[in-house]
Amino acid sequence: MRGEKQPMKREMETRHGEIDVLRAFAIVLMVIFHLVYDLKQFAGVSIDYQSPFWFTIGRASALLFMFISGLSSGFSSAPFRRGLKVLSYGMLITVVTYLFMKDEYVRFGILHFLGVTMILSPLLLRLSSWTIWGLAGSSVVLGLWFKGQVLKTSLLLPFGLMYNGFGSIDYYPLFPYLAVTLLGILAYRHFYAQRTDPLFPFQLNSRLTKWLSRNSLGIYLLHQPLLLLIIFVTKHL
Repeated sequence: MRGEKQPMKREMETRHGEIDVLRAFAIVLMVIFHLVYDLKQFAGVSIDYQSPFWFTIGRASALLFMFISGLSSGFSSAPFRRGLKVLSYGMLITVVTYLFMKDEYVRFGILHFLGVTMILSPLLLRLSSWTIWGLAGSSVVLGLWFKGQVLKTSLLLPFGLMYNGFGSIDYYPLFPYLAVTLLGILAYRHFYAQRTDPLFPFQLNSRLTKWLSRNSLGIYLLHQPLLLLIIFVTKHL
């Protein structure tokens, strides 16, 4: 089935303030959740990062990144190259966590997920909206079904099929989470693809928001080592 005709992709030379706000909000939520996790795991602070409140903060951050990735894919001129870059950083995190947290190292975390979906985005953008809706629904159904399946291999972990005893500090398989990225693509198509004027009549031009948004990947890669360094220094003062 041929997809709907898409306008020529364009970089966000005039940035959309609302997207910057969403990305900055996601990065702040992520840093807060990881700080709580580190305080519990490495500083012995009595705080339950698995409680509904903190769990929701951590999950909301990841879901926002997935949605924004789909939304931004329509603006990107080099999604394949960017996807490979993000995926390579994900593999670096796999190696580092394997060395320091062998039992729960990251096999397919948020960066792996985002890298793969960025690589797939040129194909997904060619699909019709109805097809994307169908894929989103199928992704959720498959994810729920896969959750109850247990295999003897780890090769299908990226799809949500786990093996007995599997554990990871960061795991976001394609099913069901691909649905969130697909919703982001639909949001781009509905709200941005045919627009030449801003979506909102006001502009959000906070320098801090723009900085957080533009440097979100670097912040993701560096914030954990910095948090752990601060905790280490504080404990030994």
